[in-house]
Amino acid sequence: MEKILVLDFGGQYNQLIARRVRDLKVYAEILPYTAPLEQIKAGDYKGIIFTGGPNSIYEESSPHYSPDILKLGVPILGICYGAQLVAWMKDGKIEHADTPEFGQTEVTVNPSSLLFKDVPAKALYWMSHNDYISRAPKNYMISAWSKKCPVAAMEYPKRRIYAVQFHPEVTHTEYGQLILHNFLFRICGCKGDWEMDDFIDRTVGELRAQIGNRGVILGLSGGVDSSVAAALLSRAVGKQLTCVFVDQGLMRKDEGDMVEKAFRDLFPMNFVRVECQEEFLSHLKGVTDPEEKRNIIGVRFYEVFWKNVRELYSGGFFAQGTIYPDRIESGKGDAAKIKTHHNQVKMPEDIHFDGVIEPLKDLFKDEVRKVGERLGLPHDLVWRQPFPGPGLGVRVIGEVTAERVRILQEADAVLRDEIAKSGYDSQLSQYFAVLPGVRTVGVMGDARTYSELIAIRAVTTDDFMTADWAKIPYDLLGRISTRIISEVSGVNRVVYDISQKPPATVEWE
Repeated sequence: MEKILVLDFGGQYNQLIARRVRDLKVYAEILPYTAPLEQIKAGDYKGIIFTGGPNSIYEESSPHYSPDILKLGVPILGICYGAQLVAWMKDGKIEHADTPEFGQTEVTVNPSSLLFKDVPAKALYWMSHNDYISRAPKNYMISAWSKKCPVAAMEYPKRRIYAVQFHPEVTHTEYGQLILHNFLFRICGCKGDWEMDDFIDRTVGELRAQIGNRGVILGLSGGVDSSVAAALLSRAVGKQLTCVFVDQGLMRKDEGDMVEKAFRDLFPMNFVRVECQEEFLSHLKGVTDPEEKRNIIGVRFYEVFWKNVRELYSGGFFAQGTIYPDRIESGKGDAAKIKTHHNQVKMPEDIHFDGVIEPLKDLFKDEVRKVGERLGLPHDLVWRQPFPGPGLGVRVIGEVTAERVRILQEADAVLRDEIAKSGYDSQLSQYFAVLPGVRTVGVMGDARTYSELIAIRAVTTDDFMTADWAKIPYDLLGRISTRIISEVSGVNRVVYDISQKPPATVEWE
């Protein structure tokens, strides 16, 4: 099987690069920059991609690599920090920019370059850097440039070494996928014969070999990630799987009942539901910091989870529906920390498993959905709205109380109902309501009110590493606002979030 290596230097888009490569039906795997050269040689890769990273190339603590990697004879593409690394390895010059470049930037390319074959001479590319290559190394041709970046791309075609300062992997770069296509097929000589079914077959085989005749316990939220993880584990080990649904009372309206019904009917497994809203709310009382809330919910989840299955389970593995954005945004490896995810916190010390299984840990949300469809999960389940593990605990900004959860559940239910009835849901990647903890003055029934504000968040994206705010029609937004204010007691104002990711995140906390 032909393979591309993504050599990880700690940026936020590392797995996204691998995902883009897999979109082109070429298998990609990631290794940290600490992987020895001999291991890379033994990998028999068709090409190597150096990722971006948050560091400055001249800092002693910055991730570097032996220049000998450029002598392997394997095509190389350096991206952002990876491009600067190539220049540094060959005595090019990198400088700190007086004015950093962030966002879409017009770049001019040399169309005679194989990397830019069929790419227009001018297009918009996503830049995200403080440093830049001010002088290309000897024998390297400058193949792209912008007003602030004299070496937006450079190459040494004879050695098949290419470097770009921009990020071709993000959707905000026009023709980015074509550039990656050119690297894979024109420069690396790939055929593009990898399919998602290969991932399923390989993962099921690995799970069977790892688990053997032992048991597996999975914390099942009912969301897409844990559902697909359960389906994979069920295919691999059947009734050796026990799924525990901890209903902390922070789910969407009526969702707990729906989850129980769906999973009792769909999976031949041991299913345990634990209802414990009061317990969770008591631990969250007075807590307003989002990280502290996430940690409390995460730790309590596992404590409740383990307490209620201890008598039923003894030994085996612990499984999670972790996907790659959970890991990369939690600062695993050298990636910059953004926020802590519920399934990335330390488990209580009294929990002892043979190991932790995360069958989806290298996939993005859209890839997880593809796996779910191939496993035969119902369409409605596979395409459910993404929902954070801490639930409404991180959509209620500030202290989480039963009343504030009720308000948000009711408002979110109205939003989802109107979006579904309009048919606009197929055009959205994620949409939900937020209770920001802001009270505003209003007039209802000729009387002054001082009530809660509801914020609506809706985005379009194909990878959740970058996202754009959804252009929902005004009349639909109007109906949503009218219904929320009329039907949800305690609310007198609705606003719409029009922020992109980055710089914002999809969730508010």
